[in-house]
Amino acid sequence: MRKDLQDTVSKLVERLSRNFDEVAVLAVSSKETMVKIWNSEPSVVQLWSRVGLNLRLAKSGRLWVLTYHTHEPEALVSHAEDILKVANRISEAELYASLPEYATCKPITGAFDNNVEFYTKNPDKLVDSLITETLSTGVDRVSGTISLGQVERILVTSKGYECSEAKTTFEVYARAFKGELTGHWAHGSTRVSLDAVRDVGRRAGYYATITKNRVDFTPGEYDVVLSPLVMGNLLEYVAWMSSALMVLMGFSIFAKYKPGDKVAVESFSVYDAPRDTSLPGVVGFDAEGVETHNKPIIEKGVLVTLLHNNATASKMNTKSTGNAGWVNPQPWNLDVPGGLIREEELVRELRDGVFITNNWYTRLQNYYEGLFSTVSRDAALLVKNGEIVGHVGRIRVTSTFNKLLSGIKGISKERFDVQWWEVRIPTRAPYIIVSKLRLTRPEA
Repeated sequence: MRKDLQDTVSKLVERLSRNFDEVAVLAVSSKETMVKIWNSEPSVVQLWSRVGLNLRLAKSGRLWVLTYHTHEPEALVSHAEDILKVANRISEAELYASLPEYATCKPITGAFDNNVEFYTKNPDKLVDSLITETLSTGVDRVSGTISLGQVERILVTSKGYECSEAKTTFEVYARAFKGELTGHWAHGSTRVSLDAVRDVGRRAGYYATITKNRVDFTPGEYDVVLSPLVMGNLLEYVAWMSSALMVLMGFSIFAKYKPGDKVAVESFSVYDAPRDTSLPGVVGFDAEGVETHNKPIIEKGVLVTLLHNNATASKMNTKSTGNAGWVNPQPWNLDVPGGLIREEELVRELRDGVFITNNWYTRLQNYYEGLFSTVSRDAALLVKNGEIVGHVGRIRVTSTFNKLLSGIKGISKERFDVQWWEVRIPTRAPYIIVSKLRLTRPEA
């Protein structure tokens, strides 16, 4: 732990408390190394060292949330005190609750892998394993990244709460190229794993070489297999809409429901899992000092939990769920239980439809109705009579999250820990078969 940073944060809270009713400072210190791979060779190594300081200041029912990236935390006192010059011109916060009186520090343990520091200094074996494993599948070339990080969180509040915790992060993805077809896979964890690196390479290469045929595609409704990468991306939006703030504002499919209502098929559940020490979103306390706990968002098709900070909980006459976010409650890690279908049975179970291995450009046209579209990236495979007949190029999925969740008809036993640019909330997800999703070309 950085004792100097913790002392600085404590002093910052002490000084600001002279002028504000409540003060909370959350410091996030991180070191990250990223190796970029291009054309089957390491191309760039980047290193970052960051200190982010987040301030929550309250006075007379007025609330300010500030974020700084600085190497001089002491200088923030004068910046924060400038707020007092305009304090009376600011309206009282519509959503406001005092910081909780929690005083027990219970940091997460078991999420720090000492191998991260070793491989930060010696990434060659990881890079070589990714390139070698991907090329062994017969692809022409591979690109991707390997990232290793160390993160420390320190929270100090004027209510006497003081706590810190540390974790490591490991993220790898690969894109494999074979002719006009590409394959992609990604992995995220708190622990380094050579086996995971090799699996990323194998899977990216597999999807790039699974077929050579380009086949015609007619827009319409199709049964679809969505890979863990796609599910990770789409469930990120569902999880954010389980925030009580999003519900209160009407920017959520759950605004029309209440806990206990059916929102998905019975075979589907998704959990917020902040205490899963293998997933990089692991945290032991939220931004208000509330101890985190694993909880169902949807369980067996039923909406169980909205995510709360202290303010939304006060507004909705309930308790914080340990998901602050001073303004917007947030999910930490997502965990989707597996089902009954083996991965190798997915194409046969789909029988007729499209297998989408990756996606990007997910956009919502209507948050309340959950109307979204997303575009396939890399292999999108046409399946007929239980066999892959070719790839169809880029396609667009247009549907609603309600229809997606209620149309699930198969879930794989196998699950994968995914995180990359399009999946920022670490997610343990299976493959999922969904019935009758609308597919078009991106230009349509």
